[in-house]
Amino acid sequence: MALRIGAVRLNLLLNSRCLHKFASFVGVRSLSEKVSSKPATSRPSDTTSDHLIYTQEHFALKEALRKLIDQEINPYVDKWEAEGTFPAHKIFKILGNAGFLGVSKPVEYGGLGLDFSYSVAVAEELGSISCGGIPMAIGVQSDMATPALARFGSDELKKEFLLPSIMGDKVACLGVSEVGAGSDVSSIMTKAERKGDEYVINGGKMWTTNGTQADWMCLLANTSDGPPHKNKSLICLPMNLPGVQVARKIDKMGMWSSDTAEVFFDDVRVPCKNVIGEEGMGFTYQMLQFQEERLWAVANVITTMDSIIQDTIQYTRQRKIFKQPVLYHQTVHFRLAELQTEVEALRSLLYRATALYIKGNDVTKLASMAKLKAGRLARELSDGCLQFWGGMGYTSDVPVSRFYRDSRLLSIGAGADEVMLGIICKYMDTLPRK
Repeated sequence: MALRIGAVRLNLLLNSRCLHKFASFVGVRSLSEKVSSKPATSRPSDTTSDHLIYTQEHFALKEALRKLIDQEINPYVDKWEAEGTFPAHKIFKILGNAGFLGVSKPVEYGGLGLDFSYSVAVAEELGSISCGGIPMAIGVQSDMATPALARFGSDELKKEFLLPSIMGDKVACLGVSEVGAGSDVSSIMTKAERKGDEYVINGGKMWTTNGTQADWMCLLANTSDGPPHKNKSLICLPMNLPGVQVARKIDKMGMWSSDTAEVFFDDVRVPCKNVIGEEGMGFTYQMLQFQEERLWAVANVITTMDSIIQDTIQYTRQRKIFKQPVLYHQTVHFRLAELQTEVEALRSLLYRATALYIKGNDVTKLASMAKLKAGRLARELSDGCLQFWGGMGYTSDVPVSRFYRDSRLLSIGAGADEVMLGIICKYMDTLPRK
């Protein structure tokens, strides 16, 4: 029933002339159902025939989001990049009102109640934002800080943290990485010691996206002295509590418009009821959501890679060297053909993994492969295309140079390439025996 109600809300959203200016969707829930709630693979799309996972509703959702991006985000990206931050509360509220921060979240907490393929479609379209930092910040809100809460959190926690995050009233951040624990999540040191009905939290988090603007953090902390994989819990932590200190905004090579913070905790007291799900299950919950997080990241970068190739084709067609367009040199158009082929192969892997995932399969291996391939291809593609732009590519005035800076993070964040290789080897049963 939740899925069908969410589909109604989606239909009204897509057919509204002021699609991103709804103040409330309360009236939607009592209207007759107009959109099919069949699985995404049930029929081909009217926009692209025989699409592997998308229906016409997916494409309509993407089109609506693209209009919002063109009106509310892209005209201001250059300004936000120069300032090193974007107005997260303003943009998230616009996205939340339109339903884009919770397409796969429960309807009773403000979501659309649709399957994960719709989140992939949204992630793809967010790739049309003309920088990497803002899509990443949105992804943290919609698919990194909130999935465990939506799946395992109590009703009370969902009302306090999930609902306002989906509606764009609160900005969320994810507190997992630390100075000595990036890809190795099991080695985090932040501790939440239980004292009566509260946890007393001490430690710190590093590279926290949305950290300077966030209202709450989905915090991973050690809540016992047990084994590393069984002693951690996820905790909803309000960022305005005494003892929470945003130490600094971190300067980065890329992702300039996304604020990234170092955060410290000094005897921060949080009610024990703020634990998501079961105490000690935080590591497991975090690992489970990595499937979605990594597929989301792949979907997000594919659209940008398509755009960079097309921009490069247009530029090299106009730019001349040795009395003919750069594009006419075989080494250039052959290389662009190779890169486009690689993008299509990655897209197919993404859609296959997504199709299997929404049917309930474990796609950790495929998601890790896709994440590995996406990170490496983004580096290869941005470097290769930038070369064809010549001196112009080395300036900050063109999208390819921005992508060159931003995309480097993909091989590091959410699990480095080497971690992806280790996961793949584990599923291949090729890791050395201990």
